[in-house]
Amino acid sequence: MSDTPETFTPRPYQAEAIKALISGWNGDRNRLAVVLPTGAGKTVVFANLISELLPQLGGLRALVIAHREELIEQAAAKVRAVRPDLRVGVVKAERDEHQDVDVIVASIQTLAVERRRKAIRDIGVVIVDECHHAAARSYMTVLEHFGAWRGLPVAGFTATMTRTDGGLADVWEDVVFTLDILEMIEDGYLCDVRGKRVTVPGLDLDSVKSRAGDLQEGQLGQALDDSGAAEVVAEAYRLHAGDRPGVVFTPTVATAQAMAESFTAAGIPAAAIWGDMPRDDRSATLAAYRAGDVQVLSNCMVLTEGFDAPWTSCAVIARPTKSAGLYCQMAGRALRLWEGKKDALILDVMGASTRHKLASIVDLTGRDILMEDEDQTLREAVREAEEKAQRRLDLSRIQVEEIDLFHGSTVRWLKTESGVWFIPTGDTSYVFLVRNPADRTYWLRRYDTAHGIVGPRRDVPLPLAEAKAWLEQQARASSSRWLATRSAAWRHKPASVKQLNFCRLKGIQVPHGSTAGEVSDLQAIHQFTTILRRLSAPVAA
Repeated sequence: MSDTPETFTPRPYQAEAIKALISGWNGDRNRLAVVLPTGAGKTVVFANLISELLPQLGGLRALVIAHREELIEQAAAKVRAVRPDLRVGVVKAERDEHQDVDVIVASIQTLAVERRRKAIRDIGVVIVDECHHAAARSYMTVLEHFGAWRGLPVAGFTATMTRTDGGLADVWEDVVFTLDILEMIEDGYLCDVRGKRVTVPGLDLDSVKSRAGDLQEGQLGQALDDSGAAEVVAEAYRLHAGDRPGVVFTPTVATAQAMAESFTAAGIPAAAIWGDMPRDDRSATLAAYRAGDVQVLSNCMVLTEGFDAPWTSCAVIARPTKSAGLYCQMAGRALRLWEGKKDALILDVMGASTRHKLASIVDLTGRDILMEDEDQTLREAVREAEEKAQRRLDLSRIQVEEIDLFHGSTVRWLKTESGVWFIPTGDTSYVFLVRNPADRTYWLRRYDTAHGIVGPRRDVPLPLAEAKAWLEQQARASSSRWLATRSAAWRHKPASVKQLNFCRLKGIQVPHGSTAGEVSDLQAIHQFTTILRRLSAPVAA
């Protein structure tokens, strides 16, 4: 196989997915799934998988099952491109090309007819495209017929392993490979993405009931239509995406048509398509979008699967959803690479919703991020989140290091409420450390009522261990060294009445049964914290 674009040589992650499937089949499970985001090229993966498997099948053939006409033709074309020497036949409706071919690409509707599936023999591997549909009765019947529950290798491919009415675990025994959209963006296989909220006044999503885990389409469409969402969305598109080709996802045919009308009225050529639209009309509309005569396609959920228009750079989610998987399918239609395309824009249509947890742009990745700035791209937001997490991790490491270092000392180190480590060296005198913000070194400081805050004659920041040792030496040399010694006998005696009265006067909470040493520590922390707050001069200057 020559290494040309036409042969679709697998990308590294595509090769990993193929390896994971073959390795999984060598174990004790045969119904395995791969989850790849929109734009990852799952048809390229299973075409190369078939190419690798066929020589090992001893004359048996591969069956690819798809559920829509566009997906059938697309899959057949990819297999032919990867292996031009293979004979590929299509089985759907009036076409019945299963004789003398190596790979059969068939529609689930046709295979659901018993005589049509019985006519297909010698199948050694089954590929299920958009396999999140596979819990449906028609798929279960077809898969059982070809031996999916009798050890036949079966591979499922999807962008989202979610199905609103459940049952997928009954079909797929394991998901052997997954890929995050963000990973593809970072590796340069998808373009980066930004999101903007389009708030529709009067759109009350709390009035929309849920069914099978998501917002009910009919009620959602009615809420969008009643609030005049189409005009608001069209105006938002004109302002934020006026030069972008895009797709609008809506819950009902009526909403899709209303959106197309409003976009066109706003000067943006648009057209609607839906599932039951006459085939010729739908093909003509898609051709107009490819030619640029239509700038925006408004659709009732027919472009979530198999739609290949990489120049699309805006996706309008006018079908608010609680399903992260569905959201990723819709948004993913705008993320494919295309010459001159810098990024993708997602317009999220929002309304008043306190009852529903809706999916959003952050659901495009499994990483824990919060996008507060709409000018940020997804990758920028993730980098910021990772940097914050690293800073927290670095700080926690420093704190753990400090706790181990200070608590293991024979000297009585204490810490103020603001995190300054200090040693009491008298009733109103203290030595303490101030962290250098530029690195992990520390300045040495002393405080007493006569001189205020002073530093040593040679004032340079030191590594923590050296700084700590230097101040401990100062504390041991002080006239009140008994205060600084952690093991001093007085510390284990009961707290005195004088100590407790002082704490009561200052509002210091003293746990029941505290010793004299523990109460003394509470007093010192309170006093030195108060001193540092009162001083106006910076402690590290």
